[in-house]
Order: sequence, then C-alpha cells, then structure tokens
Amino acid sequence: MKRSRFLSVFLSVLVLSLASCGEKKDASNNTKGENNSGSGETKGTIGMTCMDLNNPFFRLIADVMTEEAEKAGYTLIALDGKNNPVEQITQIRDFVAQECDAIFLHPADSAAVADGIKHAFDAGTPVFTFDMEMDSQEVRDMVTAHIGSDNFQGGLLAGASMMKVTGGKGKIGIINLPTAGSCVKRVDGFKKYLADNNSELEIVSEQNGQGKVDEGYKVANDMLSANPDIVAIFCINDPCALGAYRTVSERDKTDQITIIGFDGSPDGKQGVFDKKLYDTPQQFPAKMAVETVANFLKYKKGDEIEKSIFLPCKHYFHEDAVKDENRAGWTK
Repeated sequence: MKRSRFLSVFLSVLVLSLASCGEKKDASNNTKGENNSGSGETKGTIGMTCMDLNNPFFRLIADVMTEEAEKAGYTLIALDGKNNPVEQITQIRDFVAQECDAIFLHPADSAAVADGIKHAFDAGTPVFTFDMEMDSQEVRDMVTAHIGSDNFQGGLLAGASMMKVTGGKGKIGIINLPTAGSCVKRVDGFKKYLADNNSELEIVSEQNGQGKVDEGYKVANDMLSANPDIVAIFCINDPCALGAYRTVSERDKTDQITIIGFDGSPDGKQGVFDKKLYDTPQQFPAKMAVETVANFLKYKKGDEIEKSIFLPCKHYFHEDAVKDENRAGWTK
C-alpha cells in the first residue's frame, strides 16, 4: 500500500512538473520568438518591406535575410509593400512603433517613400536600403547604408548586347519601370552605351511594363501593333522580357525580334537556355541579402560600415546557360 501511494504521489508531481515546463516554453515563444541559436530568445527584431514579395527576386532576398538574421539571433519580419508607397510608409511607421532594431527597405517608389524614412530617422531607427536607392540625396543621407546592384553598369551590358545582336541598326523598343530608380538606371546605362558607341538604333517605343509578365506581354503587343518592323526589345527585368517573348512568339516574329532581359533569374536563365532571350545581365540577390544583414550587424557592434555598396552585374548568354549547373536557381 505504501509503495502504491508513493508511486501515485510521484506520478502526480511529475505530471505537474512537465505541464509547468510546457507553459513556460509557450510563454517564451509568445514573447520572444525562436531562432537558430537554440536559446528560444532573440536579440531583437528587424522589419523588412519590399516592393513585391510575389516577385521571386524579392522572395529570395526575404528568405536569405531571414536565415542570416536568425543565425545572428535576430527575428526578421518580412512584409509585402504591394507596389504601394502609402502601404510601405504605414509599415515603416509600424516597425518604428514596435521598436525594431532596424528596417530593411526596398522602396516601392524611390521618391514617394521618403516620408517613411524621415519618420524612422527622427525616431532613431536605422534604415538599410537594398537594391534601390532613394532619389533625394537628402533622404539618402538619412539612410544608414545601402547595398544593391550596379544597375547603370548592368544597363551598359544590355546596351552592348543590343549592339552586338542588331549590328547597331534598326528600330527597337524598351519596356521600362519608371517608378523604380534601379530600373531607370538600367535604361540610362543602356542608352548611354548606345550613344557612346555611335549606335544607329532608333528607340521607337518606351513603355511601362510594371515589372510583370502580363504587362510585358500587353505593352509588347502595343509596341508591335504600332511598329511591326521592330528588331529588338530591351526589358528592365526577366518577367517583362518573357511576357514580351510570348507576344513575339504569337505573332511569329521570333526570327525578326530579339529580346534582352535583366536579372539572371531562374526563369530568365532558362529563357536564355531556350533561346527566348539573348542575354539577361545577372544580379546577385542572395549576396545582396547577406551583405545587408552583415552591415546591420557591424552597425550594432559599432564598427565602421560603407555608406554605399554596388555589386557589378554580369552577362548571361546561351553559352553560359549551357554550362550552368544551377540554371534552376539564382547565381550566388
């Protein structure tokens, strides 16, 4: 009897103890979150907002930033700016109110999101921009650091490819994205290369493809309806380029019209391999994400950081695609 009573008491204590541990763990998860350090607590929180999380370029950046932040013991909250600067300003204000340790920002509009950065700056919350800089120098000075692709240099590469494939003659179109400073720089670099190399190419149409496949398809249709003798189209990203190719293919003009994209995305690289695109100057989003988190960590330690870092782009031709064992992923 004594042994049975002792066993019963022991089991009751054990159950209560396990339940108590479980309650403590849940409370910790609710207040601190989890990270890969195994402690169940984070050093702090980083807020991240970008133009469009449905774009695989930004989805990859968000995933890598999250992974790198967790390695260092931080929680990262990634939000979709939905191509809406007003939405992003609200998100930035929320990050400040939540007392985030930093904000990582890719602006939906490189001018219109300025009020959000000013608010964060006044509150003492550091902002790290990536991929796209703000337009105003005054606002750039409020940004702690920026890292992105050298989009102007990438545009020069696209211009070189356009000259090479067309022989520098004929009518061409550009599918742009004028609200994105990074894309404006690509077009500027593209035009600069043509001007500096005595191009006889005539830009007969320049339209906004909104960075999307369907819009690229639509505006390419408009271009070709108005200018059926176009010989090539430069697109500011791969989704627009692949949309434009669909138009060209449906009109049975693949032998007449060459498409040049930009990004070096998995879909774009496959497009080059399939000879739908002639070139897609590569960006390196994973490296951009890693360097952004690294800059934040240096800042937290009080180390000196570079105000601006620009990663050079690189051509991606068919011969590169044939040798690329990682064609289905982004180049690191």
